[in-house]
Amino acid sequence: MIIAVDGPAAAGKGTLTRNLADHFDLARLDTGLIYRAAGKLASQLGDPADSATAVKAAQSLSFTDLEKPSLRDEVAGEVASKVAAVPEVRAILLSFQREFAAHPPGGKKGAVLDGRDIGTVVCPDATVKLFITASPEVRAERRFKELQERGEEAIRSRILRDIKDRDKRDCSRPVAPLEPAKDAKVIDTSDLDAAAVFAVALEYIDLQNIT
Repeated sequence: MIIAVDGPAAAGKGTLTRNLADHFDLARLDTGLIYRAAGKLASQLGDPADSATAVKAAQSLSFTDLEKPSLRDEVAGEVASKVAAVPEVRAILLSFQREFAAHPPGGKKGAVLDGRDIGTVVCPDATVKLFITASPEVRAERRFKELQERGEEAIRSRILRDIKDRDKRDCSRPVAPLEPAKDAKVIDTSDLDAAAVFAVALEYIDLQNIT
C-alpha cells in the first residue's frame, strides 16, 4: 500500500501523513526534508540556485542530514524550493524516494510519502493519491502561528509573500511542477482542522476498497 500525499507548503500534509502512517502502520517519508537538506548543503557550498552547486549538494547527501532540526525553519524551505527547480537534483533524489516506497523500512507493509510530485512522478502507480491544498492566506497564518509557538520571529506579510513566491516557483518549474495527479483526490483544508482532513482522507481511502 503506497499513499502519495502532495500539496503546497503549510497545507496540512505533514499532520495528515503522520496520522495515515499511524492508522495503517505504514512507513512515512517527508520528501521535503530531502530537498531541505540538499538546499542547506548547497547554501554551505555557495548559491543554492546555482545548478552545479545544487547537484554537488544532492550527490553528497546522507541519511543523517535528514535528522537536523534546522531543516524545519523558513530558510530551509526557501532553499529547498530553489534546488528542487534543478532537474539534475530531482533525478539524483528520485531514486531514493522510489526505493523507500518499494522497500519500506522497519518491515512495514507499505509507505506514505509527503511531497509535491509523489503522485505525478515519484510513485505514479501509488495505491492512493491525495492532493492537499489551502489558500495562501490560510497557509501563511498557519506558518505564522507555528513559528510563534517555536519562539521564532515571524512577520505575517513576509511569510505570505514567501509562500506565494514559493508556489510560483514550484508550479512553474519545467520538471515535475506542483500540480494534482489526474487521479488524485483534492482536499482543500482552508476551512478544515486536522481531524476533519483525516476523516475526509479515510473516507476516500475506504471507498477505494484497498484496505
